[in-house]
Amino acid sequence: MTAGFSRTRWPGTLRPYQARALDQLGAAWADGRRRAWVVLPPGAGKTLIGLEAARRLARRTVVLVPNTAIQNQWIAHWRSFTPAVTTAGADRSLDADVTVLTYQSLAVFDPDAETDEEGRLHSPLRRLHANGQELITRLAGAGPLTLVLDECHHLLDVWGRLVAEVLDRLPDAVVLGLTGTPPESLSPAEAALVDTLFGAPILGASIPALVRQGHLAPFTELAWLTPPTAVEADHIAGEAERFAELTTDLVSSTGFLTWLDSRFTEHTRTVPWARLEKDEPRLAAAALRMHHAGLLALPPGARLREEHRHAPSAEDWVELLDDYVRRSGDEDTLEAVRRALPAVGYRLTRRGIRAAQSPVDRVLARSAAKTYATVEIAAAEDAALGTRLRALVLCDHERVGARLPARLHGVLEAEAGSAWLVLGNLVADERTGALGPMLVTGRTVAAGPDTARAFLAWAKRPELSLTEDDGLCVIGGAWSVRTWVRLVTEFFEEGHCRILVGTRALLGEGWDARGVNALIDLTAATTTTSVVQTRGRALRLDPSWPEKAANVWTVVCLTDRHPKGAADWQRFVRKHRGYLAAAPDGEIVSGVAHVDAAFSPYAPPAVAELDRVNVAMRERAASREATREAWRLGTPFRDELVHTVRVRPSRTAVLAVTGRVRPGPPAVVPAESCARPVPPAPVHARVAFALLGGGVAASALTLLTWVFVLVAALPALAGAAVGLRRVRALRRARRLLDEAAGDPPLLRFAYAVADALRDSGLSRRGAEGVVARVEPDGSYRLSLADVDAANSERFALALDEVLSPIAAPRYVIPRYVLRPGPVPDRAEAWLAGTARADGVVYHAVPAALGQNRARAAAFAAAWHVWISDGAPLYTNTPEGEGVMATHRGEDPLAATTVLRVAWD
Repeated sequence: MTAGFSRTRWPGTLRPYQARALDQLGAAWADGRRRAWVVLPPGAGKTLIGLEAARRLARRTVVLVPNTAIQNQWIAHWRSFTPAVTTAGADRSLDADVTVLTYQSLAVFDPDAETDEEGRLHSPLRRLHANGQELITRLAGAGPLTLVLDECHHLLDVWGRLVAEVLDRLPDAVVLGLTGTPPESLSPAEAALVDTLFGAPILGASIPALVRQGHLAPFTELAWLTPPTAVEADHIAGEAERFAELTTDLVSSTGFLTWLDSRFTEHTRTVPWARLEKDEPRLAAAALRMHHAGLLALPPGARLREEHRHAPSAEDWVELLDDYVRRSGDEDTLEAVRRALPAVGYRLTRRGIRAAQSPVDRVLARSAAKTYATVEIAAAEDAALGTRLRALVLCDHERVGARLPARLHGVLEAEAGSAWLVLGNLVADERTGALGPMLVTGRTVAAGPDTARAFLAWAKRPELSLTEDDGLCVIGGAWSVRTWVRLVTEFFEEGHCRILVGTRALLGEGWDARGVNALIDLTAATTTTSVVQTRGRALRLDPSWPEKAANVWTVVCLTDRHPKGAADWQRFVRKHRGYLAAAPDGEIVSGVAHVDAAFSPYAPPAVAELDRVNVAMRERAASREATREAWRLGTPFRDELVHTVRVRPSRTAVLAVTGRVRPGPPAVVPAESCARPVPPAPVHARVAFALLGGGVAASALTLLTWVFVLVAALPALAGAAVGLRRVRALRRARRLLDEAAGDPPLLRFAYAVADALRDSGLSRRGAEGVVARVEPDGSYRLSLADVDAANSERFALALDEVLSPIAAPRYVIPRYVLRPGPVPDRAEAWLAGTARADGVVYHAVPAALGQNRARAAAFAAAWHVWISDGAPLYTNTPEGEGVMATHRGEDPLAATTVLRVAWD
């Protein structure tokens, strides 16, 4: 291979985002930059970019990958990529033009070399086994080198520190990292390491963008919710008794409740709630959930949000108990706490409460009910797809019997949570046994007897043999993991086996099988990397099925018989946090809302609802055409995040959705006194009242007005024809008056916020950019369109503050209202257009608009146009403190708001 960046192009076809990434790499190399990393989702062709970059650089190339399955694929891809030009292999001698090795082949540590004679920790390079040291020597002597680090997110642990030292030994090497992990998901320490290794990333398109363009298969995220088995449930209920006794005793104890009130209501007189919420967010959240449960008054300055509107969890109780026992717990209480905590996975130490292993969490994570649910999902997918089905089941471990704690013997099955048990149940059920399920891990290939024999006949490898194990057959012989992964994958792709069971370590990352169209996730991993990688197994396009749409299932075990019964639900929530997928209505959102709009990230559905949820999920799974429609393939997009506010009014704040049409503002007139004018009565009500002897004289109307009056007043005229008198008109007026006394439409609040942000220079769009949609559950979704993610988030947060209870704003602004009530003379005044407001409701001026007087004035100007007269009031004045004393915590609209992130 010749040195230097080759200007020749690969004769194959590159997708636009691949070509852009390679062009950016070329520019980086031309500028003398020797390290770079490319971020693209799984299935988007990172391997192709690595191959083409290496080909253009025309140097000896070494590729490091995380496992042998990926190693085999790199070698096969390279041989098909440039078969007549270069050699490729996996020999540590580095004799081939392209050598593909695993990270483990480099990072083999000598356990006796961890520290020096004085006990100081050696650097990773010093701790390498002799084989690793020899490999580094060969790398350094290989001449000009291209080093490709595939799935380079694996470098964020000890391998990263090791590779950093290795690269210092290879100053002339050109280094390319490839990953599907987005940079924003990295911790500060990880980001610093990646920056040291590679510098700024080259970003490709997002998963939604690639699906919309047709480069990845459309998919839908689904959940199967199951209670634990009867034996598991009885054990969980027994574990809960002691903790339930503790919390019951605490609630009935005046000492604890007195402390609770003192800690979170009286304490805020010296330490503002906003400060407590910033310094101790988990403690503050636990206190607000205690308020929701009726055990604590709302602390001054506190604001109840979506995450606080459910019963306190075990974690909430532990957070409060930790604070309680460290501050004022008596000896009897301490002993009761010490006895009860192990049931929820905690222990009491001299330094407070500390986390321990939770037996209940382990039972839920490894429940045998999840294995039974897998069978039901596979059967449902087979009913929908038939011979086209290619299902992948991912587990954490092949076998786990030896890891089962003694206290859980007889509760969990010996292999509960293992790939081995999943395979056994799939083979045993007649619905799924006919699908030829197989197990493939880094150590084992197994199947039912019929499938195992069919595989041997298909593979035509006489050196292989079968060994029975608990009704299953293990396929063994003279072959390596690289060989059996390739053969089983081909067997699976051809449809001889339609369900493949494996471990996340081997098949959950980098493994390539284009036919996968159903993925069942039984793993406990919740990091962004693991979520993106596992789901990437199902998103590759299938040349044999251009209309492929994939279903991605997560199995969740729930119980309401223990305070930690939602532990598995919280794992499910963490998996979907920040992950974008299409919801049933076609909106692409992050979080569990894309699985079901009714799902909350803070609490699971009621156990009584699980069957209904599973039926709905099964129906969605059967409609892959609906999945394709939800993604709106081929339509334009911006590939940006949009922050939305979902509002569920509980009083009279209503929304007339008009798309993007901007309705006219209400009639707001500068006040002549403290009594503010209110919007006039509807024209048909005023005309009817006039015709019946009140208000405007009919003789003063022009002919044109009479025509309008006759048309607008037909209901009133019909009533008059049957003897409607003035008293009936007043009754109707009172009813309309009560309706007028309600809150303004929610859209007007959104318009006011948007205009204020625009006029303050914080957004380029005002009310004309507000978009509103009505949800099936009656709630409304409000967002600001055609702005970047930062502006849409600013709008959503600001609108949320305006609609929510007052906490601790810098400014508040009044909204003058007409109080409801059957007062005849006021009804006449309202019909005549002379009614005056007689009440006031205060709203928070959003923090972004309350930073100074100029911005507060801009918000007030928009408020006058859309909502009400009134001046912003600075809360750090005597008058402002008085308003806050009487209005803090009040809910100005009695509306529940939820912030969500969507993709546009």
